[in-house]
Amino acid sequence: MRTALLILAGLLLAALASWLGSPSRRVMAAALFALAWLAVVGWNLRTGLSHGYSLREELPIQLLIYAIPVALAAWLAWKHPLR
Repeated sequence: MRTALLILAGLLLAALASWLGSPSRRVMAAALFALAWLAVVGWNLRTGLSHGYSLREELPIQLLIYAIPVALAAWLAWKHPLR
């Protein structure tokens, strides 16, 4: 359930970053979102490891938590390029 909530939060934040960024800054907004989301996923990975999960168990989940919202941010930046 936590994974789904984090992915949903990432999707909402990616959409918000794209919406708040002016059309000329959407690529930069997507890149900044990707960096900020990487920090969130790093924190979540550290939390999972501190609760006894191995890196081998956590890494695929963290990859999904990171990749899905960042892919949306990249797609929104690409779909609505500079105007």
